[in-house]
Amino acid sequence: MRNTRVVLALCILLALGACSKFRTYNGPEVTRIVVYKGERKMYLLHHDSVLATHDIDLGFAPAGHKQFEGDGKTPEGRYYIDRRNPNSKFHLSLGISYPNPDDIAFAAKNGRSPGGDIFIHGEVNRDQRKNLDWTAGCIAVKKREMEKIYAMVGDGTVIDIYP
Repeated sequence: MRNTRVVLALCILLALGACSKFRTYNGPEVTRIVVYKGERKMYLLHHDSVLATHDIDLGFAPAGHKQFEGDGKTPEGRYYIDRRNPNSKFHLSLGISYPNPDDIAFAAKNGRSPGGDIFIHGEVNRDQRKNLDWTAGCIAVKKREMEKIYAMVGDGTVIDIYP
């Protein structure tokens, strides 16, 4: 009887662990993220080797570089992963260091705010979306993919976003 309880307890713990959104990763370090907006692809790289490829959704106005708050564009250029949000309303998220000093200066010169809070995050349910590109400027992937990305990518990782 005692063995049955121990086995049952272990099964429950394993099942709960399998349901967790927090995963572990023991592979090569992700040294860079590359996003090609036009292809709707994101690549996680270890130097020149591709570790993972993901299909992405973008801001609701995907063409061009983000310039102002509310423009619906995903930024272009070199940024960094600068924060993590384990409690994101989009499952999990990794913050992108937009706006940089150039983005801030451009917006200020035009009397506008550059916006902010740009993330890589999980997606909403497909039936809740109206369009392929639906974010306010973020990069979205499937929730299960975001779990892997969250485990693989560290703070300070370079992210290059191309048109």
